[in-house]
Amino acid sequence: MPIDVDELIDIDETTDIGDSDVGRLWRVILYNDNWHTFDEVIAQVQKATGCSLERAVAITYEAHTKGRAVAYEGSKEKCKRVVAVLREIRLQAEIDEAP
Repeated sequence: MPIDVDELIDIDETTDIGDSDVGRLWRVILYNDNWHTFDEVIAQVQKATGCSLERAVAITYEAHTKGRAVAYEGSKEKCKRVVAVLREIRLQAEIDEAP
């Protein structure tokens, strides 16, 4: 029996149907450290997230003063990429499910 083209479902190739994380919001937590300069962290946060200079400064300052800051929120895959870039210079970061 031929398939009716109108009945085909368009599935985004990046979506894993069996992945229970689809649709969930995740976040990247950046931790303070005493090894990197503010400028190094700011530049890496911008590189990792694509955020503005002002936002990167705010994230860096919060991590410095509070010990940690949410550097990015998005899909789990995008968060993994952000963490990988932050870790390029050995910044401490992790992925956590957003509340």
